[in-house]
Amino acid sequence: MKRLHVHVRIKNLQESLNFYTALFGTAPTILKPDYAKWMLHDPKVNFAISTGHKENGIEHLGIEAESEGELHEIYSNMQLAKGKIFEEGKSTCCYSKSVKSWITDPQGVDWEAFYTHGTSTIYGEGINARPAPEVMDKWEGNDAINGLTSEKNENSANESSCSI
Repeated sequence: MKRLHVHVRIKNLQESLNFYTALFGTAPTILKPDYAKWMLHDPKVNFAISTGHKENGIEHLGIEAESEGELHEIYSNMQLAKGKIFEEGKSTCCYSKSVKSWITDPQGVDWEAFYTHGTSTIYGEGINARPAPEVMDKWEGNDAINGLTSEKNENSANESSCSI
């Protein structure tokens, strides 16, 4: 069964931890100095928060697959949506090893389709890299990467298979 994913950019980790722990009635499943994730079962949602962004609010939405087969199904649906798809492929992000693709909806909201197959001791690599948590308060964020992914979107828009 697929799981809805919501990632919110936050300013203060402890304040947000207190709020969401109370709201969800449970502690986060994963807690790092700059990131937390609740893998909720009712409602079935992967809810994540992270520091280190210029702006706060919704980072992106997504659909998490529980298998490679489900990821292919989600990818097929993305193709039917007729937006530009950015195939990130294998990645390390949010302390996890995943395979993912992205699409942006008509309102400009980024949607991620992904299958997680392992954990990582670092937040991310490549375009998902960020400094160590102790310097996050001074960091400007990866928000400028959108220009990079837009270029990659144009280059991969004609590709038609999910990179697993």
